[in-house]
Amino acid sequence: MKKLKLIQLLVVACIFISASCSNDDKQPENPKNYVLVHGAWQAPYAWQAVKGNLEKQGNKVIVVELPGHGNDNTSPAAITLDVYKQKVMDALSTIDGKVILVGHSLGGMIISSVAEAVPAKIEKLVYVAAYLPESGQNLDQLSHMDPDSQLGIKGNLIFNDNGTIDVKADQIVNLFIQDGSPEIQNLVVKNYRTEPLTPFINPVVLTEQNFGSVKKAYIKTLQDHVVSPYLQNKMIETGKVKSVYEINTGHSPFLSQPDELSSILTKIANN
Repeated sequence: MKKLKLIQLLVVACIFISASCSNDDKQPENPKNYVLVHGAWQAPYAWQAVKGNLEKQGNKVIVVELPGHGNDNTSPAAITLDVYKQKVMDALSTIDGKVILVGHSLGGMIISSVAEAVPAKIEKLVYVAAYLPESGQNLDQLSHMDPDSQLGIKGNLIFNDNGTIDVKADQIVNLFIQDGSPEIQNLVVKNYRTEPLTPFINPVVLTEQNFGSVKKAYIKTLQDHVVSPYLQNKMIETGKVKSVYEINTGHSPFLSQPDELSSILTKIANN
């Protein structure tokens, strides 16, 4: 009798473990390739939680470190939007098959430029609180179309003589991560680096044949102090983006709400 009860307990335990594994570690039927591009004044650290979430689902994820950011010591004088574009294209070249290319903020300018160069490589473009340009526009022009932004229009930028641009130190948290925990806010401040100016004024040239042929999705950040919902809506309209999602965060949802953002990215990939 004791042996029978032991066997029954073992069977129940096996069923429980099997169910837990199937729920928590279920692999996607069609794993995706993601390339994540950070924005200005940030670095790959910002995407790490989302990267981990997507990899747990069985996806391949690359986070690009843009030149002059994170641990990269490229001189700001050598950095242009084309340099950023090439770094992302180098990452794409290491992946077999198509890629879901995700850009945040400034990263929207970069992924747009990449899509123009290699449209056949990209399954979808995803803009996360990102600048979505029309052909001939640069980031500086787009930012000046945003009366609700608390970035440049409010005088929170410092233009340095060496061709770099800074955010006032007392505005870093307010602009980038006002909705984050104190630990996350400290992480953003700790990893802050001055930004090369030239990519802000480099225009992108886009064509309907190349850039226009790539599917696009936009994730709106409803409490954004940098790229306001007003400008996001305007860019979505001019960019004719049909797949639009919302997340109730500030400018950095990958830091304040990484699980929710990961869930949205998964939905976009599967739709």
